[in-house]
Amino acid sequence: MNKAVFLDRDGVINRDPGDYTYNWREFEFNPDLVETLKEFQSAGYLLIIITNQGGIAKGLYTLDDYKELTTNMLEVFDQNGVEITDVFFSPHHDDVSRSITRKPDSLLLERAIYKHNIDPEASFMIGDRERDIFAGNKVGVQGILVEANSSLSLIKHKVLNG
Repeated sequence: MNKAVFLDRDGVINRDPGDYTYNWREFEFNPDLVETLKEFQSAGYLLIIITNQGGIAKGLYTLDDYKELTTNMLEVFDQNGVEITDVFFSPHHDDVSRSITRKPDSLLLERAIYKHNIDPEASFMIGDRERDIFAGNKVGVQGILVEANSSLSLIKHKVLNG
């Protein structure tokens, strides 16, 4: 079985300005992200993004906007030697279209675990909101709560040293 680091996107991977992030020109990676993800990767972790994208359901941006940003983000990771194994997203928002794909529910993590043969007990969910941690806990993945827009280098010892 594989081990994985599941990552929320907005606030963990990129700066979360407090509203929805969907424009690549405004997308900004958080400090030390690439270096930290490379260390996780070198330690044998798959890197999987699990993200709520409720702005799609609210009509604030389109699925195409989300896909364009994701494609650009993945290109930058690839150019810097970071392999993102997969990206799972929920386009729903409880105000418009409820779904168990949306964190704090765990369906996206369950899909990732099944698809990539992941051992939940050897894996981590890094998020900047309690709902990220709750989603991981529901499937037996240890959660690590970080301050939004901070450097993951501050918590890498938790992952790398168990």
